[in-house]
Amino acid sequence: MSAPPAPRPSYTAVLRVPHARRTFAAALTGRLSYGIVPLSVMLAVIRSSGSYTVAGTVMALFGAATVFLSPARAALIDRHGPRRALVPMTAAHLAALALLAFVLAGPGRTGAVPVAVLAAAAGACVPPLGPTMRAVWGTLTPDRALLQRAYSLDGVAEELLFVTGPLLVGVLVGVAPPVAGIAVGAALMAVGTAGFVSSPAVREVRPEKSGGAGRGGAGLRGIGRPVAAVAGVGLALGVLDLLVVAFAERHGPGSGGAGAAWVLAALSAGSAVGGLLNGAVAWRAPATARLPLITAGLGLALCGAGLAPGIGTLTVAVTAAGFFVSPAITTAYLLADEAAAPQARVRAGAWVNTAVNAGSTAGAAIAGALAGRLPVGLCFAVTGAVVLATAAAVAVRRVGRAATGLAPLA
Repeated sequence: MSAPPAPRPSYTAVLRVPHARRTFAAALTGRLSYGIVPLSVMLAVIRSSGSYTVAGTVMALFGAATVFLSPARAALIDRHGPRRALVPMTAAHLAALALLAFVLAGPGRTGAVPVAVLAAAAGACVPPLGPTMRAVWGTLTPDRALLQRAYSLDGVAEELLFVTGPLLVGVLVGVAPPVAGIAVGAALMAVGTAGFVSSPAVREVRPEKSGGAGRGGAGLRGIGRPVAAVAGVGLALGVLDLLVVAFAERHGPGSGGAGAAWVLAALSAGSAVGGLLNGAVAWRAPATARLPLITAGLGLALCGAGLAPGIGTLTVAVTAAGFFVSPAITTAYLLADEAAAPQARVRAGAWVNTAVNAGSTAGAAIAGALAGRLPVGLCFAVTGAVVLATAAAVAVRRVGRAATGLAPLA
């Protein structure tokens, strides 16, 4: 008896894969916590301590522990499997959040040290549902064309979660104290993770018996190009947040905040549209060729933003820049998944995710240093030039490897 024909690659086909909708919905439920908890913690610390300095320090520790320990947490998933690793990891994360909420809800001023320690502990144990879900997509959709659409759908959905989360916090703090946001975020993580690990698709994922090959950097050869490319994308995103605010304040005194909000919303909209279109196209060019071109497109759009005379034209330029963001990140995830060994797929995705976040953090710091010394338009152009240089380096490295026939190195 012949096998049934493979479904035609489409977003509908992705969601029709057995267990895909249930697993994806559970993962998104838990990942919504990512958009709720950080803002809730920051608002709760400000209310409890009365200090923006303390809040900034606490959030820096929470963010650093979340971002830079992500590969280590992903390594536990690869080594022990999602079910064995995610359950205790989530339990530790929820316990730290519960203690943090209890401390912040107490009467009087809260000491900075215990809050900082608990925030760092909560960040260190954040379950990597995003990288794990992308690894599960790889098992659910072994067809590369279908996987491209799955990753695009996943990336756009995740971006919308980071828009929706802060909006929900804004509604919540209007009727309850900020610690309620921490509780809601913890509940979403608990429900989402429970649904995720109980999915048949996740139960079928087993750790690789590779005699230690899943340790350290083994199995990660070849992810250097996608990691470098998305680090440049993350840097651009970090710079954009601050430069857009600075531009809006200088070109629309008295309404800079509102103007900046519209421009940044246009960035997210452009990214969502670009991500969906990227996933819908049946590309003939390989992902290794597309990645530097997409990254270069982002750089050119940023250079164009440097020429914008007003908010309207900046919005157009930033929308064009956003059009390349989600496709670049999605393509990087595809390349990392393709290059990584089976026992390192979660770590490969986590390194891409870490590169985006680390680049964004660095970009925010760089923008803060440059915005006060250079014209905003020049800052946009410099950022675009850096992204173009990153794209060129990725392209040259690809050509060099192909010409020499050497195996790609991480």
